[in-house]
Formats: sequence, C-alpha cells, structure tokens
Amino acid sequence: MKIRYILVLLLMVFFGCQSADGQLQALFDDHWEYSLQSNPLFATAQSDHRFNDRLPETGLEAMELRYQANRDFLEQLQNISRERLTDESRINYDILEIQLQNTIRAYEVNDHLLPLNGWWDYHATFVDLGNRMPFNNTEDFEKYLSRLEAFPEYNSGYIERMRKGMEQEFVRPQVVFDDYLASIEAHISDDVSESLLFEPFLDFPGSVDDEDQERLTDRAAEILEDVVIPEFVRLRDFLRDEYIPAATETIGITEVPGGEEYYNYLVQYYTTMEISPAEIHQTGLDEVERIRSEMMEIVDEAGFGDDFDGFVEFLRNDPQFYAETPEELMKETAYVLKKMDGKLPELFKTLPRLPYGIMEVPDYLAPRTATAYYSRGAADRTRAGFYAVNTYDLPSRPLYEVTALSLHEAVPGHHLQIALQQELDDLPKFRTVAGFTAYVEGWALYSEWLGLEADMYGDPYSNFGRLSYEMWRALRLVVDTGMHAKGWTREEAIDFMAVNSALSMHNIRSEVNRYIFWPGQALAYKMGEIKIRELRTEAEESLGGAFDLREFHDVILLSGSVPLSVLEDNVKKYIEEATTN
Repeated sequence: MKIRYILVLLLMVFFGCQSADGQLQALFDDHWEYSLQSNPLFATAQSDHRFNDRLPETGLEAMELRYQANRDFLEQLQNISRERLTDESRINYDILEIQLQNTIRAYEVNDHLLPLNGWWDYHATFVDLGNRMPFNNTEDFEKYLSRLEAFPEYNSGYIERMRKGMEQEFVRPQVVFDDYLASIEAHISDDVSESLLFEPFLDFPGSVDDEDQERLTDRAAEILEDVVIPEFVRLRDFLRDEYIPAATETIGITEVPGGEEYYNYLVQYYTTMEISPAEIHQTGLDEVERIRSEMMEIVDEAGFGDDFDGFVEFLRNDPQFYAETPEELMKETAYVLKKMDGKLPELFKTLPRLPYGIMEVPDYLAPRTATAYYSRGAADRTRAGFYAVNTYDLPSRPLYEVTALSLHEAVPGHHLQIALQQELDDLPKFRTVAGFTAYVEGWALYSEWLGLEADMYGDPYSNFGRLSYEMWRALRLVVDTGMHAKGWTREEAIDFMAVNSALSMHNIRSEVNRYIFWPGQALAYKMGEIKIRELRTEAEESLGGAFDLREFHDVILLSGSVPLSVLEDNVKKYIEEATTN
C-alpha cells in the first residue's frame, strides 16, 4: 500500500511537471509569434518572411500597446508554477522573466523617448534594408517597395516619440550632434540611383522578367524620389530646427528630469548585475591601475624605461604602425583572422557552421562610427556574418591594434559566439536571439585575452595593443560613470582616457561622444569579461588537472547569451558534475 501511494505521488509530480512545462512552451510560442508580428524587421532577420511588406509601428500608441502586451506576458509567466518545471525549463523561465521585466522597466523609465543613440539608429538601419531582405522573385521586390512606401509612418513614429521627450526635457545632449546630420544627409540626393535603397534594382535575378524589371525599377525611383528622400529631409530638418536646439548643454543623463533613475536602470540592464555606479567606477579605477602596470612592463621592454608618454608618442607617430591604404588595412585584418581560424579547434569543441566575411564600414557611417563592428548573419544561414572594418582616417587605425580588434569582432569573439547561438536548435527560439550585453561583449573582450593562449600576439607592440584595448574597456567604467553619475565634463573624460591609453585622439573623442550618446552600454564589456575570467579561474582551481578548456568553453557558449547570474550557475553546475564524476 505504501509503495502504491508513493507511485501515485510520483506520477502526480511527473504529470504536474509535464503540464507546467507544456504551459511554459505554449507561452514561449505565443510570445515568439507576438515578437515576429509586432516587429516585421525582426521577423525578416529570423528568416520569417510573412511580413516582408511591413515595417513596425513606432509611435507612442504602439509603445504603450507593447508595454501592456509585455505586462500580460509577464503575468501569464508568473502564473505558471516554477517549482513544477524541469531544471532546464526553469532556466528558460528565468531568462524570459528577466527579459520581460527589462522591457517593461525600459518603458517606465522612458527609454522609448530616446530612440537615437548614435549606433545604427533607425534611419541607418533602414537604408541597409536591401542587404537584409531576400530578392529571389518579383514578389520579393514588391514587398520591398511596400516597405519603402511605409517609411513616412515609420519615421513619424520616431519623431513623435522624440517630440514627447522634448516636452519632458528628456533629450540627448547637443554635443553628440555635431556631425550627426551627415548620417542623414548622405541619403538625400537628387539622383535616386545613388541611393543605397535603389541598389536591389541594379541586379535582378533571372526569375524576374524584363517587363517586371522595368516596371519595378520605375516604381522604385518614383517612391524614393516622392516618398523616401523627402522623409530624410523631414528627419534632418526636425533634428536641426527642433530637437538639437532643445537638446541639453550638459552631458550627463542624470542632468535631465528622471535621468538618475534612468541611468540606474541602464547600469543594471547592461551589466545584468545589481551594482551601483559608484562600485563600477571603483572597479574601473582598480582595473586601470592593474593594466597600467602590465603596459609599463612592455614600455620598459621596448627600451623606453618608465617613459609611457614617450612610448605612446612613438606608437602614434611611427609610420611602421599605420597602413597607407584601406586595402593594406583589410589585408592585415584578413591575415590575422585566417591565422586565428586555424587555431580555433585547439580552443573549442564546438564551432559554428555559418562562415563570416570582412567588409569596409560604409562611407556614410565611417566618420562618426566605431573602429569596427560585427553584423550577424541570417538565421537560415543564407547570409554570412560580417566584420566591418573602419578604413576612414587611416592614421587613427594603428596596425598594432588589429589583432585584438579582430579577435573581438570576429573569431573567437562576436561571430563565433553569435553564430553558435543562432544554431542552438534545442533552445526555445527566444533564447537563440537573446542579447545580454554583458555576456556578448564580455565574451568578446575575453576573446582578446584568449589570443595570448593562441600565440596571436607575436610582438610586444600587438600585445600592447591588446592591453590598450583592455585599458580602453576599463576606462569606460570610469568615464561613463564619471560623466553620468559624478558630474565629469567631456574634457575631463577625454583627458583621463588620453593619459591612460595609446588610443588615437580621434578614437578617444569618438568614444567619449559614444558614452555621452549611449549611457551605460559601455559598462558591459569589462564587467562581463571580469565575470567570465573569474569563473574560469574558479573552474581551473576546483578541477586542477581535470580542467579542460574546450569543455569550459562549451559550458560558456552552448546556452547562448544569458545573464551573468545564469552563467555563474551554469559554471558551478559544470564544476560540481565534473568533480563528482
């Protein structure tokens, strides 16, 4: 009788878990479908082409509706008994809960009223639409034209949100707009054939007959001339005549109404940690001191004694450290990456199937964007990932930084991690696209350091470049919190970075503007990397000779992008299981 009772209890628990897991999966499916329908551009990026003729709704009403929808999803999630879920489902539950809470909190602190951050803003992403859609037949071109026709409403929604921000004095600083309008004016031309949005009509596939080609081309020219380009003019004029004059003269986000609460949210969001700006600031100062001592060892080794400034001046001015042409910089980048490709199997058990390529940053973005960036490939593997290298202003792109930069942006950094995540078919779909910045950027910075184990830094200059990049990320902790929480001026931030790094002054000024424009985001890199290296040290010390670096990297990578707390739990579980076995 006792055994029968126990069996009944076990069956009840089993079916209870199954029911809770089933409820959770149904919610995942509903939330994923909502994500696709409410953001057709996201759907396209996920190779779901049902909505390729639409753009997302972007106005205030749409933001309110999404806020309410996410609150409803959170309520449904929290009505599911977490205790009755399997271990893996609990992880999925926790991650979706964090994502929903973050999205809800973002709306409540008015993040939607600051849609511009200087980094692939909506107008820059829109003109890249031709690279983000399929063009296999006439229907694909028709859908693309429908999206072009929808641009006025799409643009209006963003302008409406910025106007609301102006009413509440919740705006960006004037200083970051010094050269911003050029990123819009680049798409205003009397000759529509020069538009990036016209490029799909320059090369039709054979499946589109001559008559349709002529009709589609004429229609595209008409829409660009009458609809799209006037909207770029409208956006430029709005920013020039209304928004920028209303922007603040101060640089700290905490200087605007509600800014302190907003910055505290950004710190938590980007680091996935419960930590204060003051704690991050001190962590940054400690890291700057540590890295500086390692840099001084190289300065001495290079024959400069303790003359850091003299060594930096040598690096900034000696022609051997600079490419003479964009082609030379691209070739050096390609060489470094091909060399790293050959070393990947020594470090990783699991590698992505999706390849990557390298490209130059588009001319219209190059003067005001970062040294490099990565663009993920298509979810259906029909488009590779791309590492974009900025070849503008070659004297500000030293060759001794190429190795660290390339390992960060391509392999084993962003491409390897993101492509692997896209290929994790056993995870719920929302986890294959999750992008917790502290994890993503922390991994990429860890990848720069990992290059030491792969013997990628063959001379003291490239290793100094690596340390300079690590210093750069440590400086971010000090400078971002300095400007947004401690009242630093822009000049103080620039001076602090110049004194403590070998970065060119062009890069320093661009970076400081980035931190002003996009508060909090730059904190993620070093905080994430510190956590990953702490977890690796813990695993090495716990497992001793049984530690396997390739296994450890699987543990870090094969759950996709996760909050640092989840990452820590995963590593502790790995250590426990490895110790037991």
